[in-house]
Order: sequence, then structure tokens, then C-alpha cells
Amino acid sequence: MSVQAVMAELPAIDWITDPALVRQKSRDFFWYSPVLKRQLNGVTAEAIACPREEAEVIAVMQACVKHRVPLTPRGAGTGNYGQAMPLKGGVVLDLMRLDRVLWMKPGMVRVQAGKKLIELDAETRAAVGGELRFHPSTRRTATIGGFIAGGSAGIGSCTYGKLREFGNILGLRVITMEESPRILELRGTDIDKANHAYGTNGIITEVEMPLAPAWEWVDVLAGFPDTVSAARFCEALVASDGIAKKLASVVAPGVAQTYFKPFAQLVPPGQATAMVMVAEPFLNLIAPLLASFGGTELYRVPSAEAEIPLYEFTWNHTTLQALKVDRSLTYLQTLLPSPNHFALIGRIEALFGDEVPLHLEFVKLGGVVSCFALSLVRFTTEERLEEIIRLHEANGIPVFNPHAFTLEEGGMKRIDGVQLDFKREADPHGLLNPGKMIAWDDPDWTPERKQTFYLYGRADAPEVEEVLE
Repeated sequence: MSVQAVMAELPAIDWITDPALVRQKSRDFFWYSPVLKRQLNGVTAEAIACPREEAEVIAVMQACVKHRVPLTPRGAGTGNYGQAMPLKGGVVLDLMRLDRVLWMKPGMVRVQAGKKLIELDAETRAAVGGELRFHPSTRRTATIGGFIAGGSAGIGSCTYGKLREFGNILGLRVITMEESPRILELRGTDIDKANHAYGTNGIITEVEMPLAPAWEWVDVLAGFPDTVSAARFCEALVASDGIAKKLASVVAPGVAQTYFKPFAQLVPPGQATAMVMVAEPFLNLIAPLLASFGGTELYRVPSAEAEIPLYEFTWNHTTLQALKVDRSLTYLQTLLPSPNHFALIGRIEALFGDEVPLHLEFVKLGGVVSCFALSLVRFTTEERLEEIIRLHEANGIPVFNPHAFTLEEGGMKRIDGVQLDFKREADPHGLLNPGKMIAWDDPDWTPERKQTFYLYGRADAPEVEEVLE
């Protein structure tokens, strides 16, 4: 294995070898987790390859196979779980220069993987009146390829669900990691072979995505007497199919007042907060909906005019805003299964009090209005964090552990045989992002604790309706 041999073979590639820059581009937001910070803080590649076109991507992949050098693909590095961190060293493949829109038409766009989401939305809005159906809270810096390889849901999922919902990705162009790399076009159910695979079984170079109507969105922040009232309002909004909406988030009393600096003085003490994005023509429907659940509008501004968009206080940015104030905080990612989600909100608050301030995101999951929690956690020890996770699970709350860097231990909670089979085909030497897919090294792995709900996995996973009954 020799990175130097790869570099010598490809002198026309732009390489980064300065140790400080290499270390910077070998990291993501893994430090959200004190567990991952301990485990991954020393991880670094030996060099960064910065291809300008797909042919250079293929050349780097082919040379790495020849010299048996690990290769880890990377977009903007906005992930939270070490998805793009090179556990085995080697080369990081920076794909951000592959940033061209290849074509667009009403309802669809084809784009290279390194395109920033905010730039893509701006171009599709101007040209065809559309925008991505949903995006992560890191929209201003994240790339479309990175979102598909490492993300799951986000702003807009209250209408369109997760990336794994059938139809939310239309096509992927994927390069295999072989002596003679192949170019594959994945469509239909084959898309799941590379979606949320952390780049372990192929390099995504192009993406074909559906577009939603590009409404003029308005940010609305509202106060409620308690968390459940705010949650009931958000559930009702997401269930109102006649209202065009893009966001329905809740934080428990004290979160906005303490950690959301632009809004801290707007939210009365002791109140929970709901944050929503609604299309301008439907704003007149928000007041009666708020009144139904005891809510009061506190703030309203067109999203495009906001100094800081409201979505940057939701999803994973809620944790980021809190960490700016208190670096001892971390978070959990869980599902509160309906129809018991409101009771579970009360149970969590009773169990943990201010140790686990609730943060809720309402989404459509298989067509069902569902409640995810990305709650803050006041970290003390890894043992107590594990106990908090165990207590959630004991109360029927599935945990998608953000303190693990492997596919299986984090969101999947089991081996995805489809992705494992595709890795055997597309990366026979196991050189792509090694260490992130447990199944590659241990095909018989089973989690210590099993659960009844899975965000990812084989097509024979339990149906959403089964686990929400």
C-alpha cells in the first residue's frame, strides 16, 4: 500500500498533502458526539485528491485499486457520524469540483455530486420554478452527493418523507472500485444499493432528483404552554395535506430561550417553541391552527429575507446551536412511535427532566405522520449516555445511535444484505471507506439489542404500519 505510488502515477491530479489541510479535510462534525470524539479525533488521510471531472475520479480509483490504497469519498464534510472520515488512512477523494448541473426541466434535475444544495436550489428556482423536495439543515454548505450518501431526511420531510421513500431519488451514477472501474446507472429499487451507504460500495458522481414547487416560504415561530401542545400543533399541521409546508419542529421549554440567540428574548420563560415553514398563500390558516392548541405567534419573516433561516435551528442544527453555548451537550436520535408519541413525550420528560431536553421533528414516514426526536443530552459519562439509550429502548423508543460511526450500529440497526452484496460486486478488495460497514468483516453480525423498527435494510423489513400500531 503506497499513497506516494498513487500520487506519482497521477501527477495531473490536484493533490493536497499539507498535513493541516489533510487533517481538516479528513474530519466532519463527529465531535457532536463525545464518544466519537474520543474514538476518531486522531483519524487522518495521507493525501486529498481533488478531481475536476469524472475521468479523474476513475483514474484515482483505478490507481488506488492497483496499489491497494484505501479511498474515502467526501463532499463538504457536514456529516455528524464520521461518515467521510478515513479510518484506515489512505486517500480522501474530495468531489466538490464536480459541481455542474447537467440538465433540468420542470420537476426534475440531473446534477454532479459535488453541487452545493443552496446553489442547486437557486438555479432550479430561477430556471424551472422548482427546488429539491427536502434538504438537511446544512443546506448552505452541504453537497447533493454527500446528502444522499450520508443523510436521511430534513427540511421538507414533513411533506415528502425520507430519502428512502420510493421516488425521492430518481437515478444515481455510480463508479465501481475495481481494476477496471465500471460506470453504473442505478434506478428504481437499485438506488438503495448506494443510498445512505457512506460511499462504502461505489462513488456517486451524478444524481437525478425530483423537484418540488418552489413556493415563497415563510418562517413562523410560536410559543406554547408545554411541549405536548406544541407537538400537537405540529402534528396537525403536517396532517393538513391542503397546506404547503416545509418544516414542523418543536423544542422543549428552555431550549430556545437558552440556545437560540436571535430568538431568546422572543420566547416567554417556560414556554415550548414550534418552528414551521409555510408557503405564503396558506399563512392565514396558521392563526386558527395555533389557537386550537394554545399557541401564540412570536415571529414571522419570509425565509428568503431571514438573516439566519429558521431551519438552521432545527434538525441537526439544533444541536449545533446548543453546542455554541454549552460544549458539554450532545444528542440522541430516536423515533416516538404513534399513536403513543404524546404519552412518550411526557414519559421522557418525567424520566430525564432537564437532562434530556426534547427536540422533535414531525415528518411523513411511509405516508404516516410520525415524530422523530433529536433531543439534546447533558453529557456526563459514556456509561450514563448508554443508560439513557437503554431507558429509551426499554420504553419502546427506537434509538438511531449518533454515537456510532458504522452503518449498522447507527441508523440501520442490522445488516443490509442488499448493500453488502453490492459491495462484494463493486468493491471486491474492500478499499472504499473501510471500517464503516461491519457486515464486510462480519457478515453474521447481529446487534446486542434488536428493535422492531428499521429506517434502512432489506425489502422484507417490517412495514411502517406494523410498527406504528
